Amino acid sequence: MDNGQQNDKPKFLNATTIGKHFDISSQRLNLIFSELGWIEKDISGWQITKLGKGLGGRQFEHETSGGTYVLWPDNILTNKNLAFVFKDVAIIEQPTPQIIKEVTITNSDNFREKFPATLRTKDGHMVRSRAEVIIDNALYDYKLAHAYERKLPIEEDLYSDFFIPTENVYIEFWGMENDPKYAERKKVKLEIYKKYDFKLIELNDSDISNLDDHLPKKLLKYGIKVY
Repeated sequence: MDNGQQNDKPKFLNATTIGKHFDISSQRLNLIFSELGWIEKDISGWQITKLGKGLGGRQFEHETSGGTYVLWPDNILTNKNLAFVFKDVAIIEQPTPQIIKEVTITNSDNFREKFPATLRTKDGHMVRSRAEVIIDNALYDYKLAHAYERKLPIEEDLYSDFFIPTENVYIEFWGMENDPKYAERKKVKLEIYKKYDFKLIELNDSDISNLDDHLPKKLLKYGIKVY
């Protein structure tokens, strides 16, 4: 019985071992894990996040240096969100009630079909609205590396409007709040952001007209200084 229980225990891997599996350095791997929201950089090393703990990661401290590091269960090698980073393929998830709700909302209003990404920004991103052009151009002018419509590193099939990888900050622009279907879609997204404790900046139409007054203040809340 003891031997059986021993065999059931997961094997824990460090960043070097996981990096070798994906043929990248441990430094690069930790940056990817940080972008996924599993760890955060601290003065003493890497700190595990709530999301990382949920995946079974464990934080430790070096006996000599006092620096912190994280070990991961070996099933992290087959994590679907991690695979999404290394393979440019769609992730097929087993639906949950929340996923079904999100997909139903998305399909019912055909958001991506109704608003194709046809507008080009300064950095070459193709976006869906004039407001998104203004936001993207502002991030470019602030010299902030950012992604457009980045998939969140979670089970639910959800995309953010913008993502700033250096601080793992997501930005959502709410542009059609008078539309009942859009309002319901917004509600679902906010519930998911709250569920995973993601850093979120919310923008609406009133922010866009004076974006340089509003966005820097919201960014500063998460330690991002642009002026």
